[in-house]
Amino acid sequence: MSPKNDAPHAPPLRGSLPPQGGSLSPWGGPAAKDSPPIVIATRESRLAMWQAEHVQALLQARGHTVQLLGMTTKGDQILDRSLSKVGGKGLFVKELETALEEGRAHIAVHSLKDVPMELPPGFALACVMEREDPRDAFVSPAHASLAALPQGAVVGTSSLRRQVLLQALRPDLRIEPLRGNLDTRLRKLDEGQYDAIVLAAAGLKRLGLESRIRATFEPADMLPAAGQGALGIEVRSDRQDLVDALAPLADQTTWLTVAAERAVSRAMGGSCSMPLAAHGTFTSGTLQLDAAWGDTEGRLPLVRAQASAPVTTLAQAEALGLAIAQRLREGGARGAEPAAPQA
Repeated sequence: MSPKNDAPHAPPLRGSLPPQGGSLSPWGGPAAKDSPPIVIATRESRLAMWQAEHVQALLQARGHTVQLLGMTTKGDQILDRSLSKVGGKGLFVKELETALEEGRAHIAVHSLKDVPMELPPGFALACVMEREDPRDAFVSPAHASLAALPQGAVVGTSSLRRQVLLQALRPDLRIEPLRGNLDTRLRKLDEGQYDAIVLAAAGLKRLGLESRIRATFEPADMLPAAGQGALGIEVRSDRQDLVDALAPLADQTTWLTVAAERAVSRAMGGSCSMPLAAHGTFTSGTLQLDAAWGDTEGRLPLVRAQASAPVTTLAQAEALGLAIAQRLREGGARGAEPAAPQA
Protein backbone atom coordinates (compact mmCIF):
# COMPACT_ATOMS: atom_id res chain seq x y z
CA MET A 1 0.00 0.00 0.00
CA SER A 2 1.21 3.45 -0.80
CA PRO A 3 2.37 5.59 2.11
CA LYS A 4 0.13 8.24 3.61
CA ASN A 5 -1.10 10.83 1.07
CA ASP A 6 0.88 9.21 -1.76
CA ALA A 7 -2.19 9.69 -3.91
CA PRO A 8 -3.72 13.16 -4.38
CA HIS A 9 -6.78 12.18 -2.38
CA ALA A 10 -7.84 9.20 -0.30
CA PRO A 11 -10.74 7.28 -1.85
CA PRO A 12 -14.19 8.10 -0.49
CA LEU A 13 -16.25 5.63 1.48
CA ARG A 14 -19.73 4.69 0.34
CA GLY A 15 -21.98 7.72 0.44
CA SER A 16 -19.19 10.27 0.10
CA LEU A 17 -18.19 12.42 -2.83
CA PRO A 18 -15.07 11.63 -4.82
CA PRO A 19 -12.61 14.53 -4.83
CA GLN A 20 -13.01 16.58 -7.98
CA GLY A 21 -10.88 19.07 -9.81
CA GLY A 22 -11.05 22.60 -8.47
CA SER A 23 -12.80 23.65 -5.29
CA LEU A 24 -15.59 25.78 -4.00
CA SER A 25 -14.81 28.77 -1.84
CA PRO A 26 -14.17 29.45 0.92
CA TRP A 27 -12.34 26.33 2.19
CA GLY A 28 -11.43 24.21 -0.81
CA GLY A 29 -8.04 25.79 -1.49
CA PRO A 30 -5.39 27.29 0.77
CA ALA A 31 -7.01 29.05 3.70
CA ALA A 32 -7.48 32.76 3.16
CA LYS A 33 -7.32 35.33 5.93
CA ASP A 34 -10.96 36.27 5.45
CA SER A 35 -12.27 32.68 5.34
CA PRO A 36 -15.04 32.01 7.88
CA PRO A 37 -14.29 29.53 10.67
CA ILE A 38 -14.88 25.83 10.16
CA VAL A 39 -17.20 24.67 12.97
CA ILE A 40 -16.71 21.11 14.26
CA ALA A 41 -19.68 19.36 15.87
CA THR A 42 -18.60 16.94 18.58
CA ARG A 43 -19.90 15.05 21.56
CA GLU A 44 -18.80 16.53 24.87
CA SER A 45 -17.13 13.50 26.44
CA ARG A 46 -13.44 13.90 27.17
CA LEU A 47 -12.47 11.45 24.44
CA ALA A 48 -14.75 13.03 21.84
CA MET A 49 -13.38 16.48 22.68
CA TRP A 50 -9.82 15.18 22.33
CA GLN A 51 -10.67 13.85 18.89
CA ALA A 52 -12.27 17.11 17.79
CA GLU A 53 -9.39 19.17 19.17
CA HIS A 54 -6.96 16.90 17.30
CA VAL A 55 -8.73 17.66 14.02
CA GLN A 56 -8.93 21.33 14.98
CA ALA A 57 -5.16 21.49 15.49
CA LEU A 58 -4.45 19.82 12.15
CA LEU A 59 -6.74 22.20 10.29
CA GLN A 60 -5.34 25.23 12.11
CA ALA A 61 -1.84 24.14 11.11
CA ARG A 62 -3.03 24.48 7.52
CA GLY A 63 -4.21 28.05 8.13
CA HIS A 64 -7.90 27.47 8.85
CA THR A 65 -9.81 29.10 11.69
CA VAL A 66 -11.69 26.37 13.55
CA GLN A 67 -14.31 26.44 16.31
CA LEU A 68 -15.88 23.59 18.30
CA LEU A 69 -19.58 23.02 18.95
CA GLY A 70 -20.01 20.58 21.83
CA MET A 71 -23.23 18.58 21.95
CA THR A 72 -24.87 15.91 24.11
CA THR A 73 -26.38 13.07 22.09
CA LYS A 74 -29.12 10.60 22.97
CA GLY A 75 -26.47 7.91 23.12
CA ASP A 76 -24.78 9.87 25.90
CA GLN A 77 -28.04 10.30 27.82
CA ILE A 78 -29.41 6.74 27.72
CA LEU A 79 -27.12 4.80 30.04
CA ASP A 80 -29.45 2.24 31.60
CA ARG A 81 -30.10 0.16 28.49
CA SER A 82 -28.00 -1.56 25.86
CA LEU A 83 -27.51 0.41 22.65
CA SER A 84 -28.75 -2.60 20.70
CA LYS A 85 -32.15 -2.15 22.39
CA VAL A 86 -32.59 1.61 22.02
CA GLY A 87 -31.55 2.44 18.47
CA GLY A 88 -27.92 1.49 18.02
CA LYS A 89 -24.79 3.54 17.74
CA GLY A 90 -26.52 5.96 15.39
CA LEU A 91 -27.73 7.61 18.60
CA PHE A 92 -24.22 9.04 18.96
CA VAL A 93 -24.30 10.86 15.62
CA LYS A 94 -27.89 12.00 14.98
CA GLU A 95 -27.66 15.31 16.83
CA LEU A 96 -24.35 16.08 15.16
CA GLU A 97 -25.89 15.43 11.74
CA THR A 98 -28.76 17.76 12.62
CA ALA A 99 -26.22 20.50 13.36
CA LEU A 100 -24.64 19.90 9.94
CA GLU A 101 -28.02 19.93 8.22
CA GLU A 102 -29.03 23.20 9.90
CA GLY A 103 -25.69 24.87 9.16
CA ARG A 104 -24.72 25.30 12.81
CA ALA A 105 -21.65 23.16 12.14
CA HIS A 106 -19.72 22.22 9.02
CA ILE A 107 -18.01 18.94 9.94
CA ALA A 108 -18.52 16.26 12.59
CA VAL A 109 -15.74 14.11 14.03
CA HIS A 110 -16.63 10.53 14.95
CA SER A 111 -15.04 7.38 16.24
CA LEU A 112 -15.61 5.42 13.05
CA LYS A 113 -16.78 2.29 14.86
CA ASP A 114 -19.74 4.37 16.14
CA VAL A 115 -20.80 5.48 12.65
CA PRO A 116 -23.69 3.52 11.07
CA MET A 117 -22.74 1.45 8.03
CA GLU A 118 -25.10 3.51 5.87
CA LEU A 119 -25.20 7.28 6.29
CA PRO A 120 -28.51 9.11 5.86
CA PRO A 121 -29.15 10.71 2.48
CA GLY A 122 -27.44 14.08 2.23
CA PHE A 123 -24.39 13.17 4.32
CA ALA A 124 -20.93 11.95 3.36
CA LEU A 125 -17.94 10.48 5.13
CA ALA A 126 -15.39 12.91 3.73
CA CYS A 127 -12.22 11.81 5.49
CA VAL A 128 -10.79 8.83 7.36
CA MET A 129 -7.67 9.60 9.36
CA GLU A 130 -4.66 7.49 10.25
CA ARG A 131 -5.61 4.70 12.61
CA GLU A 132 -4.59 4.40 16.25
CA ASP A 133 -4.16 0.96 17.84
CA PRO A 134 -7.29 -0.99 16.77
CA ARG A 135 -7.03 -3.66 19.46
CA ASP A 136 -9.12 -4.19 22.57
CA ALA A 137 -7.56 -3.59 25.97
CA PHE A 138 -7.93 -5.62 29.17
CA VAL A 139 -8.26 -3.28 32.14
CA SER A 140 -8.24 -4.52 35.73
CA PRO A 141 -6.94 -3.19 39.06
CA ALA A 142 -5.95 -6.63 40.35
CA HIS A 143 -5.49 -9.04 37.45
CA ALA A 144 -2.79 -8.97 34.79
CA SER A 145 -4.70 -10.66 31.99
CA LEU A 146 -7.90 -12.43 31.05
CA ALA A 147 -6.28 -15.76 31.83
CA ALA A 148 -5.46 -14.54 35.35
CA LEU A 149 -9.11 -13.88 36.25
CA PRO A 150 -10.60 -16.34 38.74
CA GLN A 151 -13.43 -18.58 37.62
CA GLY A 152 -16.75 -16.74 37.53
CA ALA A 153 -15.14 -13.29 37.54
CA VAL A 154 -17.28 -10.35 36.39
CA VAL A 155 -16.17 -8.63 33.19
CA GLY A 156 -17.88 -5.46 31.98
CA THR A 157 -18.78 -4.74 28.36
CA SER A 158 -21.95 -3.84 26.51
CA SER A 159 -20.48 -4.83 23.14
CA LEU A 160 -22.10 -7.99 21.80
CA ARG A 161 -18.95 -8.59 19.76
CA ARG A 162 -16.76 -8.54 22.86
CA GLN A 163 -19.30 -10.62 24.74
CA VAL A 164 -19.24 -13.55 22.30
CA LEU A 165 -15.46 -13.41 21.88
CA LEU A 166 -14.92 -13.34 25.64
CA GLN A 167 -17.28 -16.27 26.06
CA ALA A 168 -15.33 -18.18 23.42
CA LEU A 169 -12.11 -17.58 25.37
CA ARG A 170 -13.52 -17.96 28.90
CA PRO A 171 -17.04 -19.44 29.03
CA ASP A 172 -16.94 -19.40 32.83
CA LEU A 173 -16.91 -15.61 33.10
CA ARG A 174 -19.93 -13.45 33.97
CA ILE A 175 -20.29 -10.78 31.30
CA GLU A 176 -22.20 -7.77 32.65
CA PRO A 177 -23.37 -4.60 30.83
CA LEU A 178 -21.14 -1.53 30.98
CA ARG A 179 -22.33 1.81 29.57
CA GLY A 180 -21.09 5.36 29.87
CA ASN A 181 -18.14 7.34 28.56
CA LEU A 182 -14.58 6.20 29.12
CA ASP A 183 -14.15 7.96 32.45
CA THR A 184 -17.46 6.58 33.73
CA ARG A 185 -16.48 3.04 32.80
CA LEU A 186 -13.14 3.33 34.56
CA ARG A 187 -14.86 4.76 37.65
CA LYS A 188 -17.28 1.83 37.79
CA LEU A 189 -14.33 -0.56 37.59
CA ASP A 190 -12.49 1.27 40.37
CA GLU A 191 -15.62 1.17 42.54
CA GLY A 192 -15.48 -2.62 42.42
CA GLN A 193 -18.51 -3.24 40.22
CA TYR A 194 -16.38 -5.42 37.94
CA ASP A 195 -13.24 -7.52 38.20
CA ALA A 196 -12.16 -6.30 34.77
CA ILE A 197 -13.49 -4.40 31.79
CA VAL A 198 -12.64 -4.44 28.10
CA LEU A 199 -12.17 -1.14 26.27
CA ALA A 200 -10.78 0.08 22.96
CA ALA A 201 -7.05 0.60 23.36
CA ALA A 202 -7.21 3.65 21.07
CA GLY A 203 -9.33 5.71 23.46
CA LEU A 204 -7.10 4.98 26.43
CA LYS A 205 -3.99 5.89 24.48
CA ARG A 206 -5.48 9.11 23.12
CA LEU A 207 -6.28 10.31 26.63
CA GLY A 208 -2.89 9.37 28.05
CA LEU A 209 -4.37 6.48 30.04
CA GLU A 210 -2.17 3.76 28.57
CA SER A 211 -1.00 2.88 32.09
CA ARG A 212 -4.50 1.49 32.78
CA ILE A 213 -4.00 -1.19 30.13
CA ARG A 214 -2.92 -4.45 31.77
CA ALA A 215 -2.87 -6.36 28.48
CA THR A 216 -3.95 -5.96 24.88
CA PHE A 217 -5.83 -8.66 23.04
CA GLU A 218 -4.20 -9.75 19.81
CA PRO A 219 -6.68 -9.82 16.91
CA ALA A 220 -6.37 -13.61 16.71
CA ASP A 221 -8.04 -13.78 20.15
CA MET A 222 -10.28 -10.70 20.18
CA LEU A 223 -10.98 -9.50 16.67
CA PRO A 224 -11.70 -5.73 16.65
CA ALA A 225 -14.86 -4.06 15.41
CA ALA A 226 -15.03 -2.59 11.93
CA GLY A 227 -13.37 0.83 11.97
CA GLN A 228 -12.10 0.53 15.54
CA GLY A 229 -9.29 2.98 16.28
CA ALA A 230 -10.00 5.19 13.24
CA LEU A 231 -11.53 8.66 13.16
CA GLY A 232 -14.01 9.65 10.46
CA ILE A 233 -15.13 13.14 9.51
CA GLU A 234 -18.67 13.63 8.24
CA VAL A 235 -19.96 16.50 6.12
CA ARG A 236 -23.07 17.35 4.15
CA SER A 237 -22.78 15.68 0.76
CA ASP A 238 -23.13 19.00 -1.06
CA ARG A 239 -19.98 20.42 0.57
CA GLN A 240 -17.27 19.50 -1.91
CA ASP A 241 -15.24 22.46 -0.60
CA LEU A 242 -15.00 20.76 2.79
CA VAL A 243 -14.14 17.41 1.20
CA ASP A 244 -11.22 19.15 -0.51
CA ALA A 245 -10.14 20.96 2.66
CA LEU A 246 -10.10 17.69 4.61
CA ALA A 247 -8.24 15.68 1.96
CA PRO A 248 -4.75 16.38 3.41
CA LEU A 249 -5.86 14.83 6.73
CA ALA A 250 -6.88 11.52 5.15
CA ASP A 251 -4.85 8.32 5.32
CA GLN A 252 -5.26 6.14 2.26
CA THR A 253 -4.22 2.88 3.90
CA THR A 254 -6.65 3.30 6.79
CA TRP A 255 -9.44 4.38 4.46
CA LEU A 256 -9.16 1.32 2.25
CA THR A 257 -8.86 -0.98 5.25
CA VAL A 258 -11.95 0.31 7.03
CA ALA A 259 -13.89 0.37 3.75
CA ALA A 260 -13.36 -3.39 3.52
CA GLU A 261 -14.24 -3.89 7.20
CA ARG A 262 -17.41 -1.84 6.94
CA ALA A 263 -18.39 -3.67 3.75
CA VAL A 264 -18.44 -6.93 5.73
CA SER A 265 -20.75 -5.43 8.33
CA ARG A 266 -22.99 -3.75 5.79
CA ALA A 267 -23.37 -6.98 3.80
CA MET A 268 -24.33 -8.84 6.98
CA GLY A 269 -26.87 -6.17 7.90
CA GLY A 270 -24.57 -5.32 10.76
CA SER A 271 -25.27 -2.96 13.63
CA CYS A 272 -24.46 -2.91 17.33
CA SER A 273 -27.19 -5.55 17.72
CA MET A 274 -25.09 -8.05 15.77
CA PRO A 275 -22.02 -9.73 17.34
CA LEU A 276 -19.75 -9.15 14.35
CA ALA A 277 -16.03 -8.36 14.09
CA ALA A 278 -13.99 -7.34 11.04
CA HIS A 279 -10.34 -6.34 10.92
CA GLY A 280 -7.93 -5.77 8.06
CA THR A 281 -4.15 -5.47 7.83
CA PHE A 282 -2.04 -4.38 4.87
CA THR A 283 1.23 -6.05 3.89
CA SER A 284 3.02 -4.96 0.71
CA GLY A 285 -0.17 -3.82 -0.98
CA THR A 286 -2.19 -6.90 -0.02
CA LEU A 287 -5.08 -6.53 2.38
CA GLN A 288 -5.79 -9.47 4.68
CA LEU A 289 -9.31 -9.29 6.05
CA ASP A 290 -10.51 -11.35 9.01
CA ALA A 291 -14.06 -11.49 10.33
CA ALA A 292 -15.95 -13.34 13.03
CA TRP A 293 -19.60 -13.79 13.94
CA GLY A 294 -20.97 -15.22 17.16
CA ASP A 295 -24.25 -16.30 18.67
CA THR A 296 -25.08 -14.39 21.85
CA GLU A 297 -27.16 -17.33 23.08
CA GLY A 298 -24.17 -19.63 22.79
CA ARG A 299 -26.10 -22.21 20.78
CA LEU A 300 -24.00 -21.86 17.62
CA PRO A 301 -20.22 -22.03 17.32
CA LEU A 302 -18.13 -18.96 16.54
CA VAL A 303 -17.81 -18.52 12.77
CA ARG A 304 -14.57 -17.10 11.35
CA ALA A 305 -13.56 -16.18 7.81
CA GLN A 306 -10.36 -14.87 6.24
CA ALA A 307 -9.30 -13.77 2.78
CA SER A 308 -6.67 -11.55 1.20
CA ALA A 309 -6.28 -9.70 -2.08
CA PRO A 310 -4.32 -6.83 -3.62
CA VAL A 311 -6.28 -3.67 -2.85
CA THR A 312 -5.62 -0.21 -4.27
CA THR A 313 -9.17 1.03 -4.87
CA LEU A 314 -12.38 1.40 -2.94
CA ALA A 315 -14.12 -1.07 -5.25
CA GLN A 316 -11.50 -3.72 -4.53
CA ALA A 317 -11.76 -3.12 -0.78
CA GLU A 318 -15.53 -3.47 -0.80
CA ALA A 319 -15.37 -6.57 -3.01
CA LEU A 320 -13.09 -8.23 -0.46
CA GLY A 321 -15.51 -7.32 2.32
CA LEU A 322 -18.44 -8.80 0.40
CA ALA A 323 -16.49 -12.01 -0.20
CA ILE A 324 -15.78 -12.33 3.52
CA ALA A 325 -19.45 -11.77 4.38
CA GLN A 326 -20.40 -14.56 1.97
CA ARG A 327 -17.91 -16.91 3.64
CA LEU A 328 -19.38 -16.08 7.04
CA ARG A 329 -22.86 -16.96 5.83
CA GLU A 330 -21.61 -20.17 4.26
CA GLY A 331 -20.04 -21.03 7.62
CA GLY A 332 -23.34 -20.64 9.43
CA ALA A 333 -23.39 -16.96 10.40
CA ARG A 334 -26.86 -15.51 10.50
CA GLY A 335 -26.87 -12.05 9.03
CA ALA A 336 -29.77 -9.66 8.92
CA GLU A 337 -31.02 -7.99 5.80
CA PRO A 338 -28.70 -5.04 5.07
CA ALA A 339 -29.98 -1.96 6.84
CA ALA A 340 -31.76 0.61 4.73
CA PRO A 341 -30.28 4.12 4.76
CA GLN A 342 -31.56 6.20 7.64
CA ALA A 343 -34.38 8.62 6.94
